[in-house]
Amino acid sequence: MSDRVRIVEVGPRDGLQNEKTPVSVEERGTFIEALLAAGLHTVEIGAFVSPKAIPQMVGSDEVLRRFSSRTDGEFHVLVPNEKGYEAARLAGAKVIAVFASASEGFSRANITCSVAESIERFKPVVARAKSDGIKVRGYISCVLGCPYDGEIKPQAVIDVAKVLWDLGCYEVSLGDTIGVGTPKKARELLRAVAGHVPMANLAMHFHDTYGQALANLYTGMEEGARVIDSAAGGLGGCPYAPGATGNVATEDVVYMLEGMGITTGVDMAKLVDATNEISKLIGRLPASRVAAALNAKKKKAI
Repeated sequence: MSDRVRIVEVGPRDGLQNEKTPVSVEERGTFIEALLAAGLHTVEIGAFVSPKAIPQMVGSDEVLRRFSSRTDGEFHVLVPNEKGYEAARLAGAKVIAVFASASEGFSRANITCSVAESIERFKPVVARAKSDGIKVRGYISCVLGCPYDGEIKPQAVIDVAKVLWDLGCYEVSLGDTIGVGTPKKARELLRAVAGHVPMANLAMHFHDTYGQALANLYTGMEEGARVIDSAAGGLGGCPYAPGATGNVATEDVVYMLEGMGITTGVDMAKLVDATNEISKLIGRLPASRVAAALNAKKKKAI
């Protein structure tokens, strides 16, 4: 496992969307700048969703305009429908993400429609994006468990992954939204999905609710997966998944990878600084074990 792993930093969108304390457009921009400076060059920076549903993402068009012409990173935005797509396109989007659930219960709670209906909603979005030369990434939520439906069968994930892949998504991110997965289940899922979508085009998006995310990621890497979604400081959760804690922390992922001899290109000190600043803004300590350890070490040295 000496080859490079690509980290997709999702803190500015998936991380902040569940925080109760609003973060301004300017503050989000500063956070993204700090992440870029730390060496994270694939960053999810906003979502073109209903301001009533996710008020934390208001102003995503302004955030995107700030970065859309930059060449030092790839900037992703989440788009749920054609209205959101049009706004993202006008703001200069080059990469968008669409999403579906592997769980009927979660789909209805999250976007008030069935899985099949959600796919019909974003089909024209993907078609328009392809026509406009905009790349599309696909997310699947609740791949290892659902707060409403319980255990999710791998076939349900395969069915959605095949649709996303066949529509033209260049990458499919498998999301353990409530963090219930364990290494054995993560391995079985990746093997099953990789029979229909190439492993090189699968990403792992594991939340750390039960402390299993790093173990699950390691297992996935043993299977050949090389794309990891993570959030600085372990930001996040899910507004529609009660009890779900944040994404696996980028600091913890980087520490594990570098310790395995895998180069990430991330400057840990700068990353922790970025995490500390955003943590101050939202009024809570980082969930990252590495950030906590380095902060304590720094404080002791002072």
